[in-house]
Amino acid sequence: MHLPPAPWPPRDELRLKRVLGYINWKRSRERITDFKTLALLVDDMHSQRPDHVAVTGDIVNLALKSEFAAARAWLNSLGAPRDVSFVPGNHDAYVREALKILNSAFVPWTSDAQADEKAAQYPFLRVRGEVAVIGVSSGVPTGLFMATGRIGAAQIGRLRAILADCRTRGLIRVVLVHHAPVPWQSPMRRLVDAGEMSQALAQEGAELVLHGHHHKRMVNFIASPNTQTEGGKIPVVGAPAGSILLKDEKHRAAYHLVHLARRGDKVAVNVRARGPAGVEGEIAELAPVLKGAPR
Repeated sequence: MHLPPAPWPPRDELRLKRVLGYINWKRSRERITDFKTLALLVDDMHSQRPDHVAVTGDIVNLALKSEFAAARAWLNSLGAPRDVSFVPGNHDAYVREALKILNSAFVPWTSDAQADEKAAQYPFLRVRGEVAVIGVSSGVPTGLFMATGRIGAAQIGRLRAILADCRTRGLIRVVLVHHAPVPWQSPMRRLVDAGEMSQALAQEGAELVLHGHHHKRMVNFIASPNTQTEGGKIPVVGAPAGSILLKDEKHRAAYHLVHLARRGDKVAVNVRARGPAGVEGEIAELAPVLKGAPR
């Protein structure tokens, strides 16, 4: 979402990476960020009455305390925390000192535990009916000019166990992660352990992966003998940034509506996009992202 505006860092939070990030915001991102469009997207999403909402990271820009407070308020506007899940991106973990507040700020949207839960635990599992929402964190602090992500061996090991257990229980597994688990990404923006992550998904299976990070609508696939999807491939679907307003439709602000349907022992996945038809205008149905189930 990259919720605007990105304020100038206060003295006690001033770091070189934040200074450079703020300059980048003022020089480029601010001109193409439109908070009104994001508000229209949220209103339109509410009119569609979704069962659950997934936010796949980069909710803030510089990971300042004030930004996290605004982000919590915005997440609350989407619905009750039980109906909204969140995983962090690289901007949410912009600098190392932000990790403590990041891990505590979003507990209600990562867990079904009691309110006294102190920190988010990844991967998390939230079961809603027949659907297992599994949240993986790829947001880690990086060096200057870097936007890479890392999941880590421990988290991937736990993910394997969750995926296997949910398969045994017959649940439809939807994995949320910020960085796309595909190997061809730019060295400065890639998921460092994409190979290990995609291998875990291929071996244990899942029915859908949702991600952000690339600021564009995109679809990839991971073949798996243990997925329930038609065709034996896991769709890996990326959404654009919700606040970025550009002429190019693929990169323009939008959100995705996901419909999961059982067809015998298989699961059909349908993904629709809704957003402004141009740089101005009402929210409307855009070109289909992934066809696999009836509306």
